[in-house]
Amino acid sequence: MAGNAIDSLLNAIGYPERAPDGAVSFTLQVDGGEIVATEAGDALRLVCRLTDDAAELPRLAGYAAGRFLREAATLACDRDGAFLWQAADPQAEPDGGRRFFETFCDSCDWWRARLEANMDRGDDAPPHNEMRILP
Repeated sequence: MAGNAIDSLLNAIGYPERAPDGAVSFTLQVDGGEIVATEAGDALRLVCRLTDDAAELPRLAGYAAGRFLREAATLACDRDGAFLWQAADPQAEPDGGRRFFETFCDSCDWWRARLEANMDRGDDAPPHNEMRILP
């Protein structure tokens, strides 16, 4: 992703819009949600807000330890809720940028599915066969 890391990412994934000249942050519309790409120093970071409901944090945190073993994306929180983020080298080749983005989107989908499954069930139990670590 030589040059402007955001532009390189957008080119790599075939995104239909371009970032404004000199942009260090750009919001992509993906599968009905938003992913924010931010260029900071020598890294490109993707962020996807999962929920604005801080009450969901304990439930999501139960999955986090198991997911560290499977994905590079990291579950994090702020005072408003939970989000997923992942950083990549902005100098990666275009094919690497596409894989980075697709892998991050897969992670976002997995976490969103956990939120939806728990909302549908209305309880704290994880879906069948999901690894969960409790205190």
